[in-house]
Amino acid sequence: MSLPQSRHLVTEVPGPRSRALMARKLAAVASGVGTTMPVFAHRAAGGIVEDVDGNRLIDLGSGIAVTTVGNSAPRVVEAVTEQVAAFTHTCFMVTPYESYVAVAEALNRLTPGDHPKRTALFNSGAEAVENAVKIARSFTGRPAVVAFDHGYHGRTNLTMALTAKNMPYKHGFGPFAPEIYRAPLSYPFRDGKEVDGEAAARRALLLIDKQVGADNLAALVIEPIQGEGGFIEPAPGFLPTLAEWCRAHGVVFVADEVQTGFARTGDLFACDHEGLVPDLIVTAKGIAGGLPLSAVTGRAEIMDAPHLGGLGGTYGGNPLACVAALAAITAIEEEDLAGRARQIERLTKDRLHRVQGTDARIGDVRGRGAMIAVELVKAGTTEPDPDLARAVAAAAHRQGVIVLTCGTYGNVLRFLPPLTISDALLTEALDVLQTAFAEVPA
Repeated sequence: MSLPQSRHLVTEVPGPRSRALMARKLAAVASGVGTTMPVFAHRAAGGIVEDVDGNRLIDLGSGIAVTTVGNSAPRVVEAVTEQVAAFTHTCFMVTPYESYVAVAEALNRLTPGDHPKRTALFNSGAEAVENAVKIARSFTGRPAVVAFDHGYHGRTNLTMALTAKNMPYKHGFGPFAPEIYRAPLSYPFRDGKEVDGEAAARRALLLIDKQVGADNLAALVIEPIQGEGGFIEPAPGFLPTLAEWCRAHGVVFVADEVQTGFARTGDLFACDHEGLVPDLIVTAKGIAGGLPLSAVTGRAEIMDAPHLGGLGGTYGGNPLACVAALAAITAIEEEDLAGRARQIERLTKDRLHRVQGTDARIGDVRGRGAMIAVELVKAGTTEPDPDLARAVAAAAHRQGVIVLTCGTYGNVLRFLPPLTISDALLTEALDVLQTAFAEVPA
């Protein structure tokens, strides 16, 4: 790579050029558009982001799980460069092109289940979730949709209704789309050992049956591992029990794998972990190596329910994004990045568990693959400590490590390194994180 894969600080973070650009941002960009770090990127490759001041930062965020195959991955760059010279856009609904079809074929092959499938391509995760709901309603003729506590599904009107967290995603933006209901999630850290996966599912299904009714329900939409909600992994048995109930009642089971998909969790899809086969699966983020693309893939009879022209969009399945996706998928398969994600999990969890052993403020270490989180609490309790999460993240940022926070209570640090990151770079980032914990007073 032309960009050295090492952390290197030449100024304080943020440096003078980033501060100048931030002043311009505040004057020109709507104030509702925030940033996690006050630094401006100049270039990025692999697991490093270099800012405009020349500081090289270790990337444990991957643009929120997008640059799974590494930033500026050579296969992706080569494919996009060739495509941009051929044509940039025709609109697939006007004059189609092969790469869209090839992406659909790849997703039909790779997603869980060996039943006949169809795929439709869109731009963002939220757009794909919204289309999954449209498809489910068209197929079932029913209006209602159930989502879950702590879930995040996007920022459009419908997906805001599905999203659980008020601030900053929903506050002041209502009224929201109707016929959206919420059920309790399995949350092992907070449920306790007495509530296993099946018991948590029965709890949710009782509420759904009483407050919604299966005959009114088009779809159940759930992230196999919650993303923005705090990287919450439901207890074993929770998801299969929900899926079985959906099959018995003609409800479309929709797995939102926007953040978990494409080897991120150590399986190609998080559903694979328990052999779960959703009716529809929604993908985005890691699908195209940094270009905007999303998809809904599912059972042919469900996907084919909408009338001709009922699905689409001007930019959906843009040719640049499609060739990037094909390149990223090739990298994931040929370089066994799912296996690499499992290696990252072992290294990361081992270090975080050791830190937890000496710091009672780390209430839980959880996640799979390269999707790992720590939930921070007041020492000796389960009371969320969002101030600690912000302070540790800020300390890491100052030392050149990009780390993100999340969680309904704002008390979770999440780690989403690119799957191509080296052990040495990841270890250095964890060293910085451990120091950050030590520097923040209890």
